[in-house]
Amino acid sequence: MTKKHAVVIGSGFAGLSAATHLAANGFSVTLLEKNDSPGGRARKFESHGFTFDMGPSWYWMPDVFEDYFSHFGKQPSDYYDLIRLDPSYAVIYGKDDVLDIPAKIDEFKAMLEQIEPGSAAQLGLFLEQAKYKYKVGIHDLVKKPSRSLLEFASLALMKDVMRMDVFQSMSSHVRKFFKSEKIIRLMEFPVLFLGETAENIPALYSLMNYADIALGTWYPKGGMHEIIKAMVDLAEEKGVKIQYNAEVEEIEIERGEAKRIRLVNGQKIQADVVIAGADYHHVDRHLVSPKYSNYDEEYWDSRVLAPSSLLFYLGVDKKLQNLRHHNLFFDEPLGPHADAIYTNPRWPEAPLFYACIPSITDETVAPEGMENLFLLVPLAPDLEDSEETREKYYDIIMDRLEKISGQKIRQNVIYKRSYAHSDFKADYHAYKGNAYGLANTLKQTALLKPSLKNKKVRNLFYTGQLTVPGPGVPPSLISGHVVAKEVIKENQ
Repeated sequence: MTKKHAVVIGSGFAGLSAATHLAANGFSVTLLEKNDSPGGRARKFESHGFTFDMGPSWYWMPDVFEDYFSHFGKQPSDYYDLIRLDPSYAVIYGKDDVLDIPAKIDEFKAMLEQIEPGSAAQLGLFLEQAKYKYKVGIHDLVKKPSRSLLEFASLALMKDVMRMDVFQSMSSHVRKFFKSEKIIRLMEFPVLFLGETAENIPALYSLMNYADIALGTWYPKGGMHEIIKAMVDLAEEKGVKIQYNAEVEEIEIERGEAKRIRLVNGQKIQADVVIAGADYHHVDRHLVSPKYSNYDEEYWDSRVLAPSSLLFYLGVDKKLQNLRHHNLFFDEPLGPHADAIYTNPRWPEAPLFYACIPSITDETVAPEGMENLFLLVPLAPDLEDSEETREKYYDIIMDRLEKISGQKIRQNVIYKRSYAHSDFKADYHAYKGNAYGLANTLKQTALLKPSLKNKKVRNLFYTGQLTVPGPGVPPSLISGHVVAKEVIKENQ
């Protein structure tokens, strides 16, 4: 019996996950990647002896990665070495006002207690709820394809949903437990990964605090791209054929069924099923005929997108002081920056930013005696990002980085590359230049996200950060598995 041929578009975490699950379940799989290397936003590049991860830099929820590899009889340690960071990260409120976040929970509690007496006990109560949300959310709810209300119809699950605080904001939830503004900002920080402010993210996502505080912050030796390398090795082991420099021009549809993929080079690939791991909007509005689109442009324009980013990849020819692997700069008020992202889109006047120095942990990503420095400023999507503007913000954040860390850095930068909206559009066809997909607001959760299946084309599916379960590396791994299960179910 001839195997059914599945074509997967895009080799990010979701695309690789979907392709590998399908290949392991009897499909012939071709994975098409627009760029010359795998990983999507998690690509890497090398220059001047430095190895830069281009996108994700946080390794949270290690159990999700373990679960992924276990489906194939493997484990992460078969492919890469994990290092638990301690401190997990530094939160910088100003010069000489820094919290090093300890990996050990008892030390974490002691740190909070010094800031706000009684907060250690409150943290215990907070994490007890967060642990429950993590257990139900990550190991049940996020694995739903969200195609029907019936998926959520069981009485037990309805009770779980009511206990998950889905109708309460993260902001109000945190304030039930803590009074210190410093602790509140620390507890609200993880939801920034979800693409909205704590006032607009459901309290369900305190599960992120459990992931942060209890499960820890990790780092794969060699960089985050080591995960992609592992996934590619596993995919090819299962028989997935990967084509690079294979940009899709059109998904050819006949009588409500995707028949062929046409590449920009004219090559045509027959398909029994198509899974789009590329940008959902791009596929829905540009790769299929308009009559087969799931959503019109008005719908897409009304979606709340997670932020875009301005990134700088820097090679520094000396070792840096007074900084950690992960550094969150909260030395300016969050309110005005959040307003510039979500309410009145513009370039922020006083941006918060993030600095990552993986070479502090891993000597392989920079030449001896040097540092690999990655800077990120979250921004509203769809902004103009001229070189002049990028340089302006480089100077703004470098001024603060140098002042707070007490050292000169700019004069030691021997390699520099910037990356922002126009690059996300060019490299990934990212809608409005977004970096993180669709924000996880209540009105964009589960069944209210863009559907993982085309409503008019019976064999066209979607995966990744613009559909269920949402943005982030672990959710993308899960998204690929969820869509693969739906494909398998419909092709048995």
